[in-house]
Amino acid sequence: MADQNAPENRGFAALKDHVMNNRLDTALWASRILTIVFAIGYIFPIFGSAQTAYNKVLMANAATSAFRLHQRLPPIKFTREFMSLLLMEDSCHYLFFSLIFLYVSPLIIILSPVVLFAVLHSASYSLTLLDTIGQNSWWGARLLISIVELQTRNILRLVSFSEIFLMPICIIFVFWGRAGLMTPFVYYHFLVLRYSSRRNPYTRNMFYELRLATEAAANNPSVPVFIKKVLHSSVAFISRLAPPMQPAAQQQ
Repeated sequence: MADQNAPENRGFAALKDHVMNNRLDTALWASRILTIVFAIGYIFPIFGSAQTAYNKVLMANAATSAFRLHQRLPPIKFTREFMSLLLMEDSCHYLFFSLIFLYVSPLIIILSPVVLFAVLHSASYSLTLLDTIGQNSWWGARLLISIVELQTRNILRLVSFSEIFLMPICIIFVFWGRAGLMTPFVYYHFLVLRYSSRRNPYTRNMFYELRLATEAAANNPSVPVFIKKVLHSSVAFISRLAPPMQPAAQQQ
């Protein structure tokens, strides 16, 4: 009996019902797809300027973050507890990210974290939509989704590396006149939030891996003494800037 009814629950009519019953999830998926499309428009500015596409990527990411916050948080309250919950959400961090870089000169690495997250999170829901249409539909898209899912760890590592690498870029942009004077200071607070994230430890882990790699390079006998001192001083300085982590937060 279940097998006889299965075909009736597939197809575009089932997709329409799914969309109507899951409007917020569908809106999240659509905003992530738009993020990817606008990013392609930034790289290949065929239908408009690269600056416009760059702004649209960040605005689509801001919309995604806002939808996600609406999904995860209780109703807004002007209390310390609510602000604490807000700042612990990864979506809040990336809402700040969009606001930080909206008025900074475009650069592809700025868009890489939000686009990679959009690819990663849209892939799983795309599979849900394809399953709603039918198990054998769009095999090419299913292949691409499976590749993305297999590369999840590498994608998250690349996102975290991009987040960290953007810090010196922000500083350089200030001297070049491509970013405001406050951009590095605001972005530092974004990095602190990412480092302290409960749900995504990859930024914290990437800092640790970069520290080990830098210390290994500094301890190489062939490295000049001056370079050794610079590397060790840089590691010590960055380590002092890291926020203290509570054991409970590290386990989450």
